[in-house]
Amino acid sequence: MNYSIYAESTPNPEVMKFVSNRMLADKSLEILNPSESKKIPIAYELFKLPFVKSIFISSNFVSITKTEDVEWQDIALQLRTYITDFLNSIEIINHTESITTTIKENSESVKEVKIEEETEFEGSEKEIADLLDEYIRPAVEGDGGSITLHSFKDGIVSVTLSGACNGCPSSTVTLKQGIEGLLKQKMGDKIVKVVAR
Repeated sequence: MNYSIYAESTPNPEVMKFVSNRMLADKSLEILNPSESKKIPIAYELFKLPFVKSIFISSNFVSITKTEDVEWQDIALQLRTYITDFLNSIEIINHTESITTTIKENSESVKEVKIEEETEFEGSEKEIADLLDEYIRPAVEGDGGSITLHSFKDGIVSVTLSGACNGCPSSTVTLKQGIEGLLKQKMGDKIVKVVAR
């Protein structure tokens, strides 16, 4: 089955989400510059375009942050076509290797790339992580981003925002009204505030 890609806007006006009909990665990768992209073929190719500032890859989508000197209306179709053509032209080794396998194998050797860590939490941290996974992560991924629990100490929940969420003008409102509100509702006085790191 060929890859099919469509573009979706995100709350962050500098980021567009390109969604695939097939899985692209089983890990979230945030690639912030061309030097980090050498082992990730799709990112390496995208950074050849002068208006690509950073790339976030997760499950079935690629979120691209553009440079400020261009408008999405001028580049979105070009990017969609570029991504589709690249994915459909990948040399498949023995016709079994997928983009997911390529990303998984190569991301392990790229230390600079921020990789979503699978951390084992206990107690209140586990409860927070589970709430984020159940209620928050689907909405954040729907907007082209990712959220992970970094820590919980003295009532302060520290989260890491990646992809379209990183630098998004509405992320502060999302943190306060959405995430903090939900966690306070579910966990009561244990939660003082939520901060992004």
